[in-house]
Formats: sequence, structure tokens, C-alpha cells
Amino acid sequence: MTNFTDPQSPQSVNPSNRFGWNYRALSQKLPALPFAITDAHSHVNGARACKILREAMDLYGVGSIWSMTYLEQVEAVRCELGERLRLIAVPDFASQDRKHALGDGFLERIGKYHELGSRLCKIWAAPRSVDYAIAAGDPTMFRLDAPLRVRAMELATRLGMSLMVHIADPDTWFQTRYKDANLYGTKLEQYLPLERLLDRFTVPWLAAHMGGWPEDLHFLTGLLDRHPNLFLDTSATKWIVREISKHPRGAVEAFLERFRGRILFGSDIVTTDEHLAAGEAKSEMAAKANRPEDAFDLYASRYWALRTLWESDMNLESPIADPDLAMVDASRFGAMDAPRLCGQKLPAHLLKSIYVDAAANFESAGKPAV
Repeated sequence: MTNFTDPQSPQSVNPSNRFGWNYRALSQKLPALPFAITDAHSHVNGARACKILREAMDLYGVGSIWSMTYLEQVEAVRCELGERLRLIAVPDFASQDRKHALGDGFLERIGKYHELGSRLCKIWAAPRSVDYAIAAGDPTMFRLDAPLRVRAMELATRLGMSLMVHIADPDTWFQTRYKDANLYGTKLEQYLPLERLLDRFTVPWLAAHMGGWPEDLHFLTGLLDRHPNLFLDTSATKWIVREISKHPRGAVEAFLERFRGRILFGSDIVTTDEHLAAGEAKSEMAAKANRPEDAFDLYASRYWALRTLWESDMNLESPIADPDLAMVDASRFGAMDAPRLCGQKLPAHLLKSIYVDAAANFESAGKPAV
């Protein structure tokens, strides 16, 4: 393993920094880019946490960020990020009444997000939404093509908004959490309603996490060929690093070249002031970080890993722990283990496409013709 540790500035070891690296120093070792990166997928909340994210963005060359910020926190986040922030409309996932939150409540929030300038609406349809639907009394309630979901799409598109979708989860989850295909469906079955809706709603769609299937570039090729209004983002850092690194040399570059202008950079960074709560972790978020130094590692590690994946030819263990390894094979892996990160060393024109141009293409495609 290459040693990036700065002996003059020792860092703590945590799940986002397995080797105790100095991510501030490492940011200076990356090539200077002639443009600012657009991060098209994040969840930015927390006024104090946002200050830490802003430092990571500045260090790693991220100029603007598209965020699923809670309505109640938009003002605080805008105070820190200003014009760098683009809002993505999302339901109130904190609500205990999920039927209302994903139904009529979401319709109300879509309108409010639109008033705040949002032009992108997120439809969250991960397989685990079945669990929420069962708890709400109807297992079909939150399917992507369920009536309450379609009403949200109709409203958003009527307002001139494009659509973002989370449609599937990692293969590792289908091997474990979603083993009951009778309940969750197979992975392929997740895409059947999506393809119908892509034809019905002809606005630009952004499918998160490499369309939910970075493991299968052949499938994604067919999906993108069939639906020219579909774009993908590269968010979910641990998932993307693990699976993109497994593909044969040149396969990822060929895929990105074929769909140049339709694959957007994204991180899926989640910020919250819970990451700054000192003391014993009391929530899932606080377990990821509970002091400013570890929160910085959490955010900066994603940018370091993704830029290294796309820009370099390095081959090393990821500095970010990946619990999916142990979830699949606990006999071989522990919670702090990580997969290989195999750099793709993309050519300059593809980097510019992913980092900047594809986001501009997506926004332009969503604007009404004059």
C-alpha cells in the first residue's frame, strides 16, 4: 500500500480513513483541473456540517453541488453555499406517516421546492421501500409506478421539473437483504416499471448510482440505448469504487465514451450536524462521525476516492471501509475491510464530460424550447 500519511499531521483512523491519511494534504497531490466539478448527487444538511463540506469542496475542486436538502434546512445551507447549491425536491423522510410523506405531503413539498428554484424531483424507489409500504398497510403503495408516485411525476413535470430516480441497490444487497425475491422482486424486475415511465414521461431522467447497476455495464448500455432521455450519475462512493474497479481494463472507459455527455459525477455525500455530536454515537449518522475531524474525513474521503478512481492509474485498497464485504462473507471480511480501488485514468475529454459537461447537458435538456 502506498503511504500517504503526513508524519507532521497524524490523523485518526476511522471508517472513512482506514490508514490515518491527511485528506487536506492529499488534495494538493491531485492534478489541478481547468474547471470546477459539479457534484450532481448529495444530501447536504446541517449548518455546521455544511461549513466542513464547503472546505472539502474547495480542496477537491467541486464548484457546485446538487442536494436533497430538507426544506426546513434550505435557508441554513444556502447561507453557507449560496449559488453553489442546486436543490433536488425530496419527500419528508423524517415523517412517521410515510403514506402522507410520500403521497399528498410530497406533492405539497414539490411545489415549495419549485418555488425555491428546484428543477429536479427525486422519486425514491429503492427495493427496501417495500418494507415501508408493508408497514403502511399496502405492499404495493410505494412501487415506482404506483398511483401516488405517478401523481408526483405528473406534478413535477407539469412544473417543468426533470426527474431523478433511485431504482435499485447493490448486487450485494440482493444476495443478502433482498434474498426474498417474492417480496422484493429480482434486480431485473426493478427496471420494468422504470422503462415504461421513461417512455411516458419524456423529460430528462437522472438514475442515481450508475442507474443502480454499475456491476453490469452491458445492461446499462441497453437501458441507455433504449431511452435517450435517461442520464446516470456516479454517486454512492463505496459501491462505485467497489464495482467499477472490478471491470476489465478499458471496459469502463469504452462505456463512458459511448455515452459521453450522459454520465454525471456524483458523490452521495450526506452531511448532518449529527456528525459533530461528541460522545457516544446515538444514531446511524453519529456512528459515521461524531466530531469535526471525522466529519471532514467522511466528506473529503468521498471526493478523494472518486477523483482517484477516475483520474489515476493507482491500484490500492480503498481508504473507506466497505461493510458490504462482510455482509456477503463475514468469514473473510470485517467491518473495517475495503475492496481494491483500481484507477481508470480517464482521458481529459471524458473527465470534463463527467465532471462538468454532462450536468450542463442534463440541465439544458430539461429546459423548455424557446
